[in-house]
Amino acid sequence: MLVFWAEKLVFLAVPKTGTTAIEGALAPRASMVLRDPPQLKHSPVYRYRRFLQPLFAQGGGQPDMETFAIVRDPIDWLGSWYRYRMRDALIGHQNSTLGISFDDFVLEYSKGQSAPFAKVGSQAKFLTLGDKSIGVDHLFRYEAMPKAVAFLQDRLNLDEITLDRKNVSPQMALTLSKDVETRLRERCAEEFSVWEQGQT
Repeated sequence: MLVFWAEKLVFLAVPKTGTTAIEGALAPRASMVLRDPPQLKHSPVYRYRRFLQPLFAQGGGQPDMETFAIVRDPIDWLGSWYRYRMRDALIGHQNSTLGISFDDFVLEYSKGQSAPFAKVGSQAKFLTLGDKSIGVDHLFRYEAMPKAVAFLQDRLNLDEITLDRKNVSPQMALTLSKDVETRLRERCAEEFSVWEQGQT
């Protein structure tokens, strides 16, 4: 999470959406950087509104801080998690996806109460409020990163923001069978709905 106090902007870091690259580029410019623990770095909108927003309002009279986040196509997002959990550092760990097909990973994720290797959270839960409405003021699709960067350049009055590739998942070709994709879209429809509301 990055807080830009003078500009009244808070960046909420949805995991696996390029957040580490954005943090790397903008942390020196931010008033506050929450890196650890992960529960704070990746505070979802409901946690931000319950705990941090009141703190910011009391701390400096900034009740109208706006929020900004990135959302990624759910299949691509799951693919990134799948590849990330296949790395050598997780071999033998219950979170490892080594030896598990992408289809089986997605099927397990779509159960809701999934096995540890497919327990990766939810972009929809991260970004929505109790009534299922989008809880951030500015939501951009990961696939439209140049537009998100242009927004940040304008809002932060920066000439240029260069994002380096950081925390990148191992590269590999992934395909999802039509049957599994259909099941994912049916059982996790909210994930797709939230992504579709991101700016393109």
